[in-house]
Amino acid sequence: MIEVKNLTFSYSRKKAPVLNDFSIAIEKGKVSGLLGKNGAGKSTLLYLIAGLLTPNEGEVLFNGINTRRRHPNTLQEIFIVPEEFDLPSIPLLEFIKTNAPLYPRFSVDDMAHYLQLFDMSIDTDLGALSMGQKKKVYMAFALATNTTLLLMDEPTNGLDIPGKSQFRKLIAASMNDDRNIIISTHQVRDIDQLLDHIIIINNNEVLLNHSTYEITQKLVFMNTDTRQASAEALYAQTSAFGCSVILPNNNDIESELNLETLFNFATENPDAINNIFNPSQS
Repeated sequence: MIEVKNLTFSYSRKKAPVLNDFSIAIEKGKVSGLLGKNGAGKSTLLYLIAGLLTPNEGEVLFNGINTRRRHPNTLQEIFIVPEEFDLPSIPLLEFIKTNAPLYPRFSVDDMAHYLQLFDMSIDTDLGALSMGQKKKVYMAFALATNTTLLLMDEPTNGLDIPGKSQFRKLIAASMNDDRNIIISTHQVRDIDQLLDHIIIINNNEVLLNHSTYEITQKLVFMNTDTRQASAEALYAQTSAFGCSVILPNNNDIESELNLETLFNFATENPDAINNIFNPSQS
């Protein structure tokens, strides 16, 4: 369980806070998508959750412990994959030998399996890899740590089309009821089928923090070229397939969540989203 309580953070006293009195709770056992516009504070929030940044005010609790205290028992349960990183020019097995002891449940077998999903071998030299290949290796290592909290910032950036498909398989293969994976991304189409929880933030507010099941119980997503459906829609946007619409789900209709359309609806009509999912607060 992650509890972000009244968090305020600014990179400089001369700049406005990236997050100001910001609060959110995230339950375990989910693959959560953290979505927001540029500058909404997604990456900053991940680093604050990991305990790598110090908030000006407030705190982040992971299983009841303040992550900024950086207790060893807490750190061994958290791994973050940043958007940009570098790896030393050493054999991968040497990298594993050096870093794996920090994570008690690290599994070399899991690492080899995840690399296989990426069509890569554990017997490789990091210095000979492209940036995309290094990203695959680092994500395989991250998942092989078997931490209960995994934070990933734009993980599909730099991956080719097969790599993105392999990434989705890798996340699905590594998930269990005790793990919490939070993925921050702009590439919503790369991960929309992976997610079972959606978090949308904007202008220092949590616009949405619900499971995909709850969302599709209240909303119907469809592509249509009929004027009637567009007229009845809560939200509509044109697409290459006609018009993507969101309708109220009054008849228990099953539909596949369209994450891009949902994000645009939430950011353009936050009051409407709040009325649908938090009627008691509206």
